[in-house]
Amino acid sequence: MRIALAGAGAFGEKHLDGLKLIEGVEITSIISRTAEQAAAVAAKYGAKHSSTELADALARDDVDAVILCTPTQMHASQAIACMQAGKHVQVEIPLADSWADAEAVLKTSQDTGLVCMVGHTRRFNPSHQYVHNRIKAGEFNVQQMDVQTYFFRRKNMNAKGQPRSWTDHLLWHHAAHTVDLFAYQAGPIVKANAIEGPHHPELGIAMDMSIQLKAASGAICTLSLSFNNDGPLGTFFRYIGDSATYVARYDDLVDGKENPIDVSGVAVSMNGIELQDREFIAAIREGREPNSSVAQVLPCYKVLHDLEQQF
Repeated sequence: MRIALAGAGAFGEKHLDGLKLIEGVEITSIISRTAEQAAAVAAKYGAKHSSTELADALARDDVDAVILCTPTQMHASQAIACMQAGKHVQVEIPLADSWADAEAVLKTSQDTGLVCMVGHTRRFNPSHQYVHNRIKAGEFNVQQMDVQTYFFRRKNMNAKGQPRSWTDHLLWHHAAHTVDLFAYQAGPIVKANAIEGPHHPELGIAMDMSIQLKAASGAICTLSLSFNNDGPLGTFFRYIGDSATYVARYDDLVDGKENPIDVSGVAVSMNGIELQDREFIAAIREGREPNSSVAQVLPCYKVLHDLEQQF
């Protein structure tokens, strides 16, 4: 399986590190905003080709699939371009920053029959997989999820603290993780409310947001998001259920009393990004729909669209 990766920033390298661990995968092309960065990352991961243009990778016959870790605003158009070029594609979250663009990606996936997967990593973190397995077994039902997504992003910086060329978004990016996960764990969302705080004078985006969700099962979710939080960073999920309480912090899981839960046996890795990439590769090889396909996550983007109309 020959992979091109576009967007060789902090998150792109997480994918490259995961791909190295998957048997039979070759990284053949690296695309990045600058030629210097593309060449450096290509040398680090053994890719034979690098460029600043995605079209260069799509024209190559040694590229079977593409992983997009590019700016949010490019995701939909680039995912469509990949499939139109005959390449399978995994596009990092979010799929799009508008409902119309999300629908367009789904249509292209249906028209081409190619694998189109979206990087909803929470479906793959061992912590959330553990809870999902208990739900499927009938041993646990979500009553409420309380989620905090907190970062300190008053300037355009990436996860490595380096300047970013684009502006992130609390609703279309960070809320997408929780909206999709809540539906994945509790069932279809039937009600959604949102309010936003003041917009940043330079970035032009809301820096704080509060979202309420209700599933058809009756379960509820309260999501707090902030780019103003100068404290512990990341996303913390509290599952309050009918038989237990769990707190998930990325790949780690504890119970309501902070006792660690061993999730090492849930999957072949403790790295959610690697597991996500393994699913992408396996779906292509097996000719099947992947978990987190564009079709599966599309309802999330309809909820985000509906929430945006409330602002």
